[in-house]
Amino acid sequence: MTARLSRKFYETIGEDVTNELLDWFKSVDQTYRNDLRELNELNFTRFDARFEQRLAEFDAKWGSQFATIDGRFIAIDGRFIAMDAKLEQRLAELKSDLIKWMFAFWVPTALGIIGTAVAVVALLVRR
Repeated sequence: MTARLSRKFYETIGEDVTNELLDWFKSVDQTYRNDLRELNELNFTRFDARFEQRLAEFDAKWGSQFATIDGRFIAIDGRFIAMDAKLEQRLAELKSDLIKWMFAFWVPTALGIIGTAVAVVALLVRR
């Protein structure tokens, strides 16, 4: 950006002095810009270092939390496996008990039917 002053300022102070003043303003402006740029870069470097540190802390914190949660899931999975084994054992026991009860009820019924059939046949043969 080029700085310019009014024509009246040039006429009042003079062409050389005004140009020299403008050059001085430009050099001061450039110096301030350079200082501001350096300050911004320094602040960004500090910010970046702090951000990296906090990110590393966050990562470590959540990494340990995830490890804890993973351990809990493994423990829960172990409990499910144990419960599944117990359930299968109980179902097998229930199945064997059911078969015992089936025989306990069907054998007398079958004997009663066979006995009735024999009695009917015996009655028919006697006649």
